[in-house]
Amino acid sequence: MNQTPAYSSLVPAPQTSPRARPDVLDLSKLAAALWRGKFLIVIMTAIAVVVGVYYAYLVATPLYRSTAVVVLNSREEQVVDIESVIGGLLADASVVNTEVEVLKSRSLLGKLVSNLGLADDPEFNRFLRTPSLYDTAKLETKRFLGLTQPGPPLTDAQTQEKYHEAAIDGLLNRVSIRNVPQSLVFQVTAETRSAQKSALVANTLVELYILNQLEVKFEATEQATSWLTGRVGELQITLEEAESAVKAFGTETDLINADTLAALDIQLKDIRDRISDTEISRQIASDRLARLETSSSRPAQAELLDDAQLTRLLPRVSEARVANAFDTRVAQLTGRAASDLTRATTQLETLRASQSELEAQIASQSEDLITLQQLTREAEASRLLYEYFLARLKETSAQQGIQQADSRVLSRAVVPTLPASPQRALILALCAILGAVMGALLVLAREARSDTYRTARQLEEATGYPVMGQITRLPARKRQDAISYLTEKPTSAAAEAVRNLRTSVLLSDLDHPPQVILNSSSVPGEGKTTVSFALAQNLSAMGKKVLLVEGDIRRRVFNEYFSAQHGPGLLAVMSEKSTLGEAVVRDERTGADVLLGGQADVNAADLFSSDTFADLVKAMRDTYDQIIIDTPPVLVVPDARIISQHVDAVLFVVKWDSTRKNQVGQALAMFESVNQKVHGMVLNQINPRGMRRYGYQNEYGAYGAYGRQYYVN
Repeated sequence: MNQTPAYSSLVPAPQTSPRARPDVLDLSKLAAALWRGKFLIVIMTAIAVVVGVYYAYLVATPLYRSTAVVVLNSREEQVVDIESVIGGLLADASVVNTEVEVLKSRSLLGKLVSNLGLADDPEFNRFLRTPSLYDTAKLETKRFLGLTQPGPPLTDAQTQEKYHEAAIDGLLNRVSIRNVPQSLVFQVTAETRSAQKSALVANTLVELYILNQLEVKFEATEQATSWLTGRVGELQITLEEAESAVKAFGTETDLINADTLAALDIQLKDIRDRISDTEISRQIASDRLARLETSSSRPAQAELLDDAQLTRLLPRVSEARVANAFDTRVAQLTGRAASDLTRATTQLETLRASQSELEAQIASQSEDLITLQQLTREAEASRLLYEYFLARLKETSAQQGIQQADSRVLSRAVVPTLPASPQRALILALCAILGAVMGALLVLAREARSDTYRTARQLEEATGYPVMGQITRLPARKRQDAISYLTEKPTSAAAEAVRNLRTSVLLSDLDHPPQVILNSSSVPGEGKTTVSFALAQNLSAMGKKVLLVEGDIRRRVFNEYFSAQHGPGLLAVMSEKSTLGEAVVRDERTGADVLLGGQADVNAADLFSSDTFADLVKAMRDTYDQIIIDTPPVLVVPDARIISQHVDAVLFVVKWDSTRKNQVGQALAMFESVNQKVHGMVLNQINPRGMRRYGYQNEYGAYGAYGRQYYVN
């Protein structure tokens, strides 16, 4: 049977399945969620602005800011060029960053504290301030919990040092140093509660900074002179020792120069070439003699010796006289070859002996020459180093007393007329932004906590199954009133929604429309039984013979739809105590036959698993056009999964904004575990007002302004 269901006319098709694209952020949904929470965002923004107004106009202390400008000289003109000792600074990033840190150093700020007496100023010394209510409560709490222990009493010197360090800490928070990009200009800014104090702090700091540069250079010149004097003396002693070592080695060793060594190398190469040639000649003579000694035939001997006389005698070698002459000539030539081999061997040995002697001579002379060259280089290096340090010592001595600072004041700090902070407009803007962000986060958090389904699109995207119907909440308190409402108001929104559900179910497979339909849900209370009655009523209205079966024989809630108990029930038919025709009762409100469950003494799952139930379903198919089986919730008992093996379509009811997503997922997984997929979902008991409150009126437009043009009731 084709199980591809048609979508309900009320349900828009999902654009993108989250299973296919799990990491895609839907901006439209995000914007819709923020729009739904617009009132909360506005309220949070207003609260934040009120807090900002209170802080900016009533709480914040006005602070005055004053700035002094200092320029760093990249290169100073010196009387003598000695850049490494007292020259100007290079204009690279490391130097600029270093000077910024110098301006913020605790040593320089300590001098500023001492000059201006800031250790006695409560604005900089926190120990002189009156403790706030929060600080007092915090201190008392720590004392009560035993987290603070009283220390030994401080002396006057220790107290002054404590105040001095506290003032430096306060000054670090009040002074900022900024380098103007792409320049050597520094802006020294002080921010205090007094306009005059801000200008005084900034100007004094830059003056101390320039004075500190001069002091550092003066100390560096003195240290350099002292160090160079000692270093020159050490280098002089080292130079004298190196020169003495060169002279001593020259008198003790019979040295040759590099040209003689080169000539010996050429001679050695010539001997090696002769040895190679002699080895080749000796090998040729040895091979020829070996072939002669192993040759037994006269033609072969004549060919090997390649002698003209042997060639003439070879044709007449059969004659005794000629053969004797041939052998005599061969013996002569063989002896001559042996002599050549002996001579070549002797010559090779002589050449090898000469090679060894010459190599030993070259190695000895090379080592001596290398030693002499090394001693000479060491002496030359010592001499150059000595001369360099001697020249630097003279230059440094000449520069004493003419140091200049590497920086100069470009603009002194002036007394400001208006406070720099608080910036009330900026505070209010930031508070508004912060309030809006907090409101948006609260809205998104509220949306994230929502674990239920509010639209058919959400249900389809989460489960992957189509939503065949969306049924609004019926204005009825009792189950009987719900069926009466659908009967009395056939043009209401709820009645039209049931018709849409009926149409979707019947058109889910045009070739083989489902005959047996199972209706279930995740948990009790989702309105599945009411949906079953409503669907049976609609199918009966089409002239079909419909049977509504109570598959939930544990609770037997069908009795609540009737004024009294009717018929023997499903169990009586399965036990053959009654026939199907005798057991069904006619419901005039729905126009359908109803088969009640009946009282069960055995387990319901065992009953529905029996062949008897399968035969009963076949009998129902032969008698009725449509059979609707209302089953228990899937997460409670396994009855629905067992009954689903005998049906053509499975409808799954989800209560709007009530059933949790994990419950729906677990229930659907249980159906899939028995190879039974759900054919369609039904979003039930929808609250139109709630939909509009959540901002889903566009997705649920059938109950909006357009739908009211069609719904009379």
